[in-house]
Amino acid sequence: MVEGADFLYLMNQTGLTFGNLSSHMSRLEEAGYIEVEKAFVDKRPNTRLRLTDAGRRAFENYRENMRRLLA
Repeated sequence: MVEGADFLYLMNQTGLTFGNLSSHMSRLEEAGYIEVEKAFVDKRPNTRLRLTDAGRRAFENYRENMRRLLA
């Protein structure tokens, strides 16, 4: 299980633009589904995202609902 991922990694994996991912990130953080940690790594800004317990439960519920829908 992955503990978290940085913003650029997620941007590259999802194909979202900076603005789109930032918008999604803000909404997920407001909903309590992710935690956002901003820091500097080698003097460069770094943003890490991590699912909260509520976010993990919501994701698992979504996956289960999709499985049932597509079965």
